[in-house]
Amino acid sequence: MIVFTQVIGALYGMLAVVFGAFGAHALKKIFTEEQLKSFETGVKYQMYHAIVLLVIGYNFDFSSSLEPYIVYCFSIGTLLFSFSIYGLCLSASKNKKIKILGPITPLGGLFLVIGWGLLLFSYLD
Repeated sequence: MIVFTQVIGALYGMLAVVFGAFGAHALKKIFTEEQLKSFETGVKYQMYHAIVLLVIGYNFDFSSSLEPYIVYCFSIGTLLFSFSIYGLCLSASKNKKIKILGPITPLGGLFLVIGWGLLLFSYLD
């Protein structure tokens, strides 16, 4: 579980840098100001949670049954939240908005909130 957490954290971090650069340069020409801000929000949240996953990967020993659930919540939440924002922005810029992605974003956010709540609970336990 430690290696999984570190690999996902590093992968999300790497992709956040790539997507951030892509958004700042290539997408700046085709996105509206609002789409660019939304895309940047996805990149920020992805990077924040990449860092959290790396910190968890180096500090948790996964002796608690709660710790893997924290990792799953952060991993799934980041995927659903950030990547649905990317899809919404890209599809909207081509006037073919993929509406199914709309409800996925808050679901990803819910996973992130649960992950933070579980992390808090793990410290209080």
